[in-house]
Amino acid sequence: MTDHLFNLHGDVLAAMRRGPKAFAKLAFVLSEAEEPADIDLSHFRDRIIEAGPGDELIALWHRTLTAWDLAEQADWSDAPPRTDARRTDTHDRLGFGADLRKALDEAVPVFKEPGAAVISKEFTSWYSRDTAAARAFYWNSYEQTLRRKGWSDAAVSSLDEASHAVVERLSDPTRPEAYGARGLVVGYVQSGKTANFTGVTAKAVDAGYRLVIVLGGTLNLLRSQTQRRLDMELIGQENILRGADPADTDALVGVDYQDDEDWPAKFVSHGGRPSTLGAFDIERLTTRDDDYKSLLNGIRTLEFEKQVRTQPLYDPANLHHAAARVMVVKKNAGVLDKLLRDLKKIGPILSEIPALIIDDESDQASVNTTDPAKWENGKVARKAINGQITQLLGLLPRAQYVGYTATPFANVFVDPGDEEDIFPRDFLISLPRPTGYMGVQDFHDLESEGTAEETHVRGIYDSTGDRLQEAMDAFVLTGALKLYRAANGVPEGPFRHHTMLVHESVQQREHAALALRINSMWHRSAYTGQEGHARLAALLTKDFQRFADDGLPAPTSYDDLKPYVSRARQLINSGGEPVIIVNGATERDYEQAELDFDRTPHVWKILVGGTKLSRGFTVEGLTVTYYRRTTQQADTLMQMGRWFGFRPGYRDLVRLYIGREVPMGKKKTVDLYEAFEAICRDEETFRTQLTRYAALVDGKPQVTPAQIPPLVSQHLSWLKPAARNKMFNAELVEIRSPGQWVEPTAYPTETADLRHNAEIWLPALESLSQEAAVFVTLADDDRAGFTRYPARTAVLSHTQLLGIMSSLAWGRPDLFAPHLAYLRDVSGAGCATDDWTLILPQTSGPKSVAASILGSQPITLVQRKRNVRGVFNRISGVAHRQSAERIAGLRPLSDDDPFASQLQQPRRGAVLLYPVVDPDRGDPADLVTVGSIDPANVVLAAAFIPAVSAAGESVPYVRFRAVDSSRRGDATIEVP
Repeated sequence: MTDHLFNLHGDVLAAMRRGPKAFAKLAFVLSEAEEPADIDLSHFRDRIIEAGPGDELIALWHRTLTAWDLAEQADWSDAPPRTDARRTDTHDRLGFGADLRKALDEAVPVFKEPGAAVISKEFTSWYSRDTAAARAFYWNSYEQTLRRKGWSDAAVSSLDEASHAVVERLSDPTRPEAYGARGLVVGYVQSGKTANFTGVTAKAVDAGYRLVIVLGGTLNLLRSQTQRRLDMELIGQENILRGADPADTDALVGVDYQDDEDWPAKFVSHGGRPSTLGAFDIERLTTRDDDYKSLLNGIRTLEFEKQVRTQPLYDPANLHHAAARVMVVKKNAGVLDKLLRDLKKIGPILSEIPALIIDDESDQASVNTTDPAKWENGKVARKAINGQITQLLGLLPRAQYVGYTATPFANVFVDPGDEEDIFPRDFLISLPRPTGYMGVQDFHDLESEGTAEETHVRGIYDSTGDRLQEAMDAFVLTGALKLYRAANGVPEGPFRHHTMLVHESVQQREHAALALRINSMWHRSAYTGQEGHARLAALLTKDFQRFADDGLPAPTSYDDLKPYVSRARQLINSGGEPVIIVNGATERDYEQAELDFDRTPHVWKILVGGTKLSRGFTVEGLTVTYYRRTTQQADTLMQMGRWFGFRPGYRDLVRLYIGREVPMGKKKTVDLYEAFEAICRDEETFRTQLTRYAALVDGKPQVTPAQIPPLVSQHLSWLKPAARNKMFNAELVEIRSPGQWVEPTAYPTETADLRHNAEIWLPALESLSQEAAVFVTLADDDRAGFTRYPARTAVLSHTQLLGIMSSLAWGRPDLFAPHLAYLRDVSGAGCATDDWTLILPQTSGPKSVAASILGSQPITLVQRKRNVRGVFNRISGVAHRQSAERIAGLRPLSDDDPFASQLQQPRRGAVLLYPVVDPDRGDPADLVTVGSIDPANVVLAAAFIPAVSAAGESVPYVRFRAVDSSRRGDATIEVP
């Protein structure tokens, strides 16, 4: 039966390419109605209310509304994307009444997850939404592919916006003057960056880029994975077959995917050769199995035919009729040398080709790591790959360079003044954390006392010794649970592969010994006997049943799971051994069929390896990790986090066994879990800063990419953001943070320093009120509820607080110095705080301990634990912050919080102060004598929030020095 309503709405929405318009008027024009009043929207409202799953009309509106909600370019609305205000503007433009609005909003809630954060130079707009829609053959095909794969409307729209943000900052491919933009896209480890650069490629070739070079990792395995992904989801069957009939078996001889079980069913089909459908073809210059060797058909492969010979290739009359060329090449000196030699033979046409260079894992091999101090006569010396990339950019003056990485620190520390290098001078884009992604928040409780660590994280030792056997048991047990779920209605697709990663060392000889140990342990594990089953049953009860996802099928007892344990053991032991070693110095070492997750139906193995498992290589189905390798670089350590990623249908089964006291060097141990937490904090701080500075001020960027390096921080002194040879060009001087929390955590441990700090704080303690004020924390969602807490208060002048902060001893003075510089700056652009409300929360109850410090009135003590490096993980209580934020002007005042209202006034900040006792020094009650506590046992720790700006907005700033070769005599860059 024809769905007339769906067809009409499809026609109407198709006509709204520029944004929402008066729906009824447009529907009247496109329908056969005699009067506008004949368009009865009540039928649409009823359809929404009564619709069941899979209703095409609702799906159509879901796609459309979500796209409008997320659109960054919306000349029909001044409201920010992803807000209720934007949706209200949409309804207003559509002319919908209250009942229809309510029904639509219930069916399609506003998607409010954050979008990409963009730091950019000012650029000339050329790639509007109309421009993109006018030529969108490959993007439309890619979008449909993603939807067939099950991507949600919000995910597709988010990718659309993020990839559009990249392409619009490239140079117009038809621009007469050659310009090569340089950009960087920052994702998360194993978070789908390939999807973003596939979307960018689709939009770029649609727009006119005719040569795409993807630098796809340093291994054939990684390069071929990228090639296959692009072939499958973008280039498509017809371009791969080069016009051959798919039914002609003779014509298919030699096609590189004949042995691929997904060919051709899962490879996108354009419905015909694109050039016969009004678009253009894509010619592959590399294949799944063949990296770039030489131009197989001679130099003529890159000779573009011109419709108008007297005009350059980039002229629209020629550009939009020419085929695009795509190659995926390994970052290998020999391969890139062949490419450069061939390009040099082509001649002047190179200056006419709009080209796009995508550098996957751009902080690996691509960055120049030579020491400027050792350059001869000031001439830049380059490492091999970096030198070849700069040559490539020089040969192609219309080439746009876009790097992709999850660890951007090395890239943003590239010398901004080196015009030939890959510093992202034009834009830096931080992608949002994707829905369904397991990342830092799932393994580390950064903001509060959560359950992430309890759920997923285990030490590698317990009271009985090494837990490698337990980790292997967990691998077998989770395999059985996956099989059980697949048999009970959970789609089997996510469970195609099931892997465990054991990562202890970078030494190949140690990998062989470890693999032998695991194999021996496997054969002694008695998984077919009573002893093995007893261990698995106990592990199921004490661990996996406790943290099982309530929304997924679960066995009521181990007996229900036992048949699946047998099958899991068989799958893991296929081939006779459960272990694969993943290492080696040559490509041959990686040519193992069981490492090819694309072409192998099922990989159920324990992978043992080192460096090659920690960069770019996606371990599919990873469920259990046993990890104890160390490094002193944060970006290297972050790339080892292979347990981050998408875990559909089994995220509750993921377990990380990680070393808590691992030897590193002479007489030194490190806590790897703490190290990961520190670098995760560094990464989140960096992303938070990018988000803050992404907002335009008076239509202008707050910062440019050249001013980004000082936003990089480190929470552990021994764990640098990147290797020393990648950090030549930045020195942080100041962080300005109006309306933003500053929470120093590196306090001294020496007795004299602690007593000194108590003496500095004593006048403030003596000025605290005798009676406690009662502050209120309100629920942040629609639930009713609040929390009250008492606190002693005082008001300090800015001079008083600055005097205290300037006089304190710090465990890491360098970490607090940029914030102190901000507090000292009382100029018009500096700290807009005249005085501060000092809040000292008080506790009550049987375990509460109060004590006098150096004769002060009694104040209650709190416990915070230092990590092994002497730094506190956190200071302030989350429940205590709301009132302080009201006082500082970050939150609106509330009648439910009268004391905050009384204390709030313009240009007033707030300080939360805590007398902290480290439990390693003893129980607070035992440290108090005759109502007093020795200040050597107390850290007076503060978190503060400066007043928001006079305009009522919280706009942070930075001031710093950046080493820039183009301004040797003037190294200071000021951000006003």
